Formats: sequence, structure tokens, C-alpha cells
Amino acid sequence: MEAVREIDGRAIPFGRKNVDTDLIIPAKWLKTISREGLGEGAFETVREEDGNVFDKPEFQDAPILIAGDNFGCGSSREHAAWALLDMGVKAVIAPSFSDIFSGNAFKNGILTVVLPQEQVDRLLEVAETDPISIDLESQSVTTPFQDRFTFEIDEFRKHCLLEGLDEVGLTLARDTAINQYEARQRDAMPWYAKGTAVAA
Repeated sequence: MEAVREIDGRAIPFGRKNVDTDLIIPAKWLKTISREGLGEGAFETVREEDGNVFDKPEFQDAPILIAGDNFGCGSSREHAAWALLDMGVKAVIAPSFSDIFSGNAFKNGILTVVLPQEQVDRLLEVAETDPISIDLESQSVTTPFQDRFTFEIDEFRKHCLLEGLDEVGLTLARDTAINQYEARQRDAMPWYAKGTAVAA
């Protein structure tokens, strides 16, 4: 997983409330187990609307998405996070998120930033013309107009995102402790270690 520290650039001013995972990535795109190519289907039904924000050239490859309340509600499909990543989105700012989506986003290296609606409204306004910056270390969102909004984040999630650690990475980081534990178990229960070796 790629480390997340500072995210700078244009932000897609979407702002829609109650966006469910089916809107993020329609069910017909779920036949794949690959994370590649899902960005093409992201927000497919929204992209059918005239003048939709996703097809505006200034927001192509934007690393930030600004959404409305209850973003990511609906099903638990992890493909929603994969689709956002494939679009180039590294952070989503909204007044609130579905718990399941927030968890899936975190596990895939997407930062979810919760801010009050009035601050989100200000960022939606700025995003129309100017870039936005997110600093995970200081837990702040800033604009070129001296706006500075701070956000809360779980310390464990913050650590994992800053270090680029997913569940596999966390396990590998404990490799020495795991090997020491297994060695102690072999010494304490040699019959068990011998039995598992035979069974293997």
C-alpha cells in the first residue's frame, strides 16, 4: 500500500448526499477480482448526466473527491474503494461516511476526512477553481485562501496510512516476533511441531 502523507491538487466538487456503493461502481462491474480498470466504470450513471463534474477536463486525475453526507452507504462492496483508487482518488472529504465504506477505503489506502457541512461547502466552492491540500501528519485541510480545517482520525489508521501499511504489511512488520513465538512453541511442544511437520 502506498503511504499517504500529503495530498495536493484539484478536488472533484461532487457534493452529492447519500451516494451508495452502487452509484460509485455499478453491479455489472463486479465480475472482476482485479483492482485494475474499475475507474472506467466509476460513477457511470452520473457520467450519463449532461455537464457532470467527472468529465470536466480540469478534474481529470484529481486526487481528492469532495462528497456529501453519508458517502459510501449501501452494500459492502470493496470494489467501490478500488474504483476510486483506479480513478486516482487518494482522499475523500465528506461530512460523514458509511462505516463499511470507511473501513474499505482505509484498508486500500484512501484517506477519509470528516468535516462539518459548512467547511465542506467552503471546500466545494474553492474546488471549482483552485487546488486543495491535505496534510495527514497535521490532520489539516488547507486552501490557497488561508482556509485551514482540522480533522480527527483514529491513531491506528493514521499510523498505517502514514507508513503505507495494509494488513499484510502489518503482519510482515511483526515477522521477528512471529518467528520468536514459533521457536518458543517448538521448544515448549516439540510433539506438536513434529506432528504438524508430518502432516504437512
